[in-house]
Amino acid sequence: MERTSRPDLNGAAWRKSSYSNQEGGNCVEVADGFPGVVPVRDSKVPHGPALSFEARSWAAFIGELKAGQHRV
Repeated sequence: MERTSRPDLNGAAWRKSSYSNQEGGNCVEVADGFPGVVPVRDSKVPHGPALSFEARSWAAFIGELKAGQHRV
């Protein structure tokens, strides 16, 4: 696994997961516009830490979720 520098997330445009609900459940937000990485954070703690995943790994994970390979 190759390490990359952490993206500057100041001013990032975050969007909630399409699986989020209005009741404040377990929600994540992702930020677009960072080539090669996908920043992810907990929507309930917007000023808390964020994780950055390699875009290919994130796409594979989301694909597996949609295929029902992981329980959420």
